[in-house]
Amino acid sequence: MNGVATERRRLARMKYTTILVVDDSVTIRAMLEVLLEQDKSLRIVGIASDAEETFQLLRETDPDVVTLDVAMPGMDGMAVLERIMKEEPRPVIMLSSLMREGDPMRVEAELKGAAGCFNKSRMVSQSRELIDMIKEVAYSRGHRGDIPRLPLSAMGR
Repeated sequence: MNGVATERRRLARMKYTTILVVDDSVTIRAMLEVLLEQDKSLRIVGIASDAEETFQLLRETDPDVVTLDVAMPGMDGMAVLERIMKEEPRPVIMLSSLMREGDPMRVEAELKGAAGCFNKSRMVSQSRELIDMIKEVAYSRGHRGDIPRLPLSAMGR
């Protein structure tokens, strides 16, 4: 295992909520990195721009939470979400500028297992809400480094 992967695993074992950021836009990835690192209890352990990178980093870093863009080239976010829930289940927060209350895309994401949906056009103005959502889904699902992980059967799955 290379040094970067080793460091990511070490961080994941500490008392942080670890996050994998997945978005094809370099601008959005950079914004998320700046916004999320304002909270010292959060650690970004990986940044991916497509499905292939996402699954590689999921295996390498075992993040507590994934933020996932809906619209990506190749395998889109909804297909990635389905595969995560099947192969590497954990809380996923779907990000899209189309994520509004009652929107069919939001309903679809929730039905496929998304722990939350966030309108990324509001990332800057509502960064505290996004941070709180990440912490809430990590804690409520038992995906925190400082508390035991719950088996899927205990989560009603």
